[in-house]
Amino acid sequence: MSTEAKPFLKWAGGKGQLIEQLSAYLPKRIYEEPFTYIEPFVGGGAMLFYMLRTFPNMQKVVINDINEQLIATYRIIKDDVGSLIVRLSEMEQQYQSLPSEEERKQMFLSVRERYNDQSCVGVEKSTCLLFLNRTCFNGLYRVNGKGRFNVPFGKYSNPTICNAELLREDSRLLNSKDIEICFGSYVDTARVIDGNGLTFFYLDPPYRPLSETSSFTAYAKGDFNDDDQRELADFCRKISQRGCLWMQSNADCSSKNPRDTFFEELYQNYNIERIYASRNINANAAKRGRLTELLIHSQYELK
Repeated sequence: MSTEAKPFLKWAGGKGQLIEQLSAYLPKRIYEEPFTYIEPFVGGGAMLFYMLRTFPNMQKVVINDINEQLIATYRIIKDDVGSLIVRLSEMEQQYQSLPSEEERKQMFLSVRERYNDQSCVGVEKSTCLLFLNRTCFNGLYRVNGKGRFNVPFGKYSNPTICNAELLREDSRLLNSKDIEICFGSYVDTARVIDGNGLTFFYLDPPYRPLSETSSFTAYAKGDFNDDDQRELADFCRKISQRGCLWMQSNADCSSKNPRDTFFEELYQNYNIERIYASRNINANAAKRGRLTELLIHSQYELK
C-alpha cells in the first residue's frame, strides 16, 4: 500500500515532506487496536491522507480547521468531486489558452476578486480556491485583516490546475472512513473523544514565529499568539488527562535563539523531538531551506 501523502492544495507548513519522520513517532498502540483519529488543524491534509491510507483500523476520523472555505472544499471533494473537476478543468483550459502573461494575470485577478465576493459560494468558490492555489505566488494561502485573499499573481505559464486523478483519489479516501469534517475552534474537537476507546490527536497549529519578521499565521482572519500557544498546551494536558494520545508539530524557536525556551518550558512534562524540514514557501528565497522543527508528544510507547 502506498503511503504517499495526497494533499489537493499547496499549503504553507504542509507536512508532505515530513511524513516519514512524523510516522516514526506515532504511538505503537494505533498499530495494534481500533482508534479514533482527530486532526484539529487539518490544513492541507498531508497527515490526514497518510493516516487514511495506512491505518485500516481507524474507526472514526474528525478533521477541523478555522479556515471556513478550506473546510467547505474538503466537503465538496468528499461529496461532489465530479462537479469540482468539471469546473476546474474548464478554468484550466481557459487559463492555458491565454497567449500572454498579462492576460493570465488579469484572469487571476478576476478570479481572486470573484473568490472574495460574498456571493461566490459552494462549488464555484472551491473551484476559485484551487485555481488561485495553483496560480498565485508560491502557492500561498493568506488573507488580510478583512478576511480577503490577497496573494499576488504567480507568473506560472503552464501550471497543473486540475489534477482530476488526485481529486478523485482524495474523494475516495475521504469516503473510505466514518469522517466528520468540522469548521470551528480546535477546542471543539474534544467533544468527540471516545472514553471507551483509543483516541489519537495530531495537532499542527500555526507555528510560533522564529523571529518578529517571520510570522505567517494568516490562514484565517486573526492571529495565533503566545497566549494561544499556552491555551493549546492546556488543551493537550486536558486531553492527556482524558486518556488520549497526541502529537504536535511546532517551530523550533530555541534553534534560532538558544535563550528562547518557550516550548521546552511549556511542554516540560512531555517528549520533545527535533525533525528536519525543508521550507520552500517564503517570499525571501534566502530564507527557504533546511531547518529543524519540534515534534512534541504525550507519553507513549513508539512502535
